[in-house]
Amino acid sequence: MELEIGLDSNRAALVSLNPGLTAQRQSYELYYSDAFAWLAAREANSIHAIVTDPPYGLKEYTEIEKKKLRAGRGGVWRIPPSFDGCKRSPLPRFTVLDDSERAALRAFFAEFARRAIRVLVPGGHVFVATNPLLSQLVYQPLMDAGFEKRGEIIRLVQTLRGGDRPKNAHDEFRDVSVMPRSGWEPWGLFRKPCEGRVQDNLRKWGTGGLRRISESEPFLDVVRSSPTRRDERKIAPHPSLKPQSFMRQIVRAALPLGRGVILDPFMGAGSTIAAALAVGYRSIGLEHDPAYFKIAQAAVASLAQIPVKGASSSHGRTRGNRAAAKRPDRKPRHQGR
Repeated sequence: MELEIGLDSNRAALVSLNPGLTAQRQSYELYYSDAFAWLAAREANSIHAIVTDPPYGLKEYTEIEKKKLRAGRGGVWRIPPSFDGCKRSPLPRFTVLDDSERAALRAFFAEFARRAIRVLVPGGHVFVATNPLLSQLVYQPLMDAGFEKRGEIIRLVQTLRGGDRPKNAHDEFRDVSVMPRSGWEPWGLFRKPCEGRVQDNLRKWGTGGLRRISESEPFLDVVRSSPTRRDERKIAPHPSLKPQSFMRQIVRAALPLGRGVILDPFMGAGSTIAAALAVGYRSIGLEHDPAYFKIAQAAVASLAQIPVKGASSSHGRTRGNRAAAKRPDRKPRHQGR
């Protein structure tokens, strides 16, 4: 995504908000649009939760970097080596961001937070995916805008991030890793302040808390997750595609009474929208990249039909969240974010 998005009021819109560029099917709507422009035009207090995996490095989704990615030539995207004969997905290298790019990242999320808090109803939650290296630049602007930090959802997943020996000195420093091998992905959890008590807010707006797994099981902040399955990637070839087994759990939790509208302002290939469809929620997805928007148009319904273990659907409930704390994944797993 371009670094100047939302920061320059004089720039031309990257993507037209032409109503004709909208896909609406059953309980979801997809808009080919700039997220900030759409949020500015949206009625206040009309969205009940936001679940999104944003372009939190910004640089990795500039046009020049997307061209390199699609050509398989890297750039900010690291092309991991093959493992056991399997070709791995590209990974963005956030360690390459300089001070000005980090400042742009902070400004981007400050603008996002300002627009998001206006459209959310009181008590509405934001689930935002991030990275341990950059989470402080994502979280602080949301709190500055008035959101309450309610914790973090830890997605336990083994990736190819970290654990490497010093570049061009592998043999000399064979017992050294530059940084720890990552085994988790943080999702920040924030809430727009409630009107009065939580119970009052729930009665008026239907928000303020998280939906329990069952009467006896609360939603946990640690979710065991496998990498995104190959059949899902085949349906929706996006470098940041999250698995339905994980997305359905957090999307379900986002609406405490099971009603309202979920928004993903940076939907990519539509995994959030597919998860909402699978659990029976209404949702809206925004995407300004034409290639990814076309993928989402074709992929959402198919992703929603994929059966997954340990994740809820409109026909059942999940126990996968509880299993996160009881059955840690001991097998090595690999995934490009």
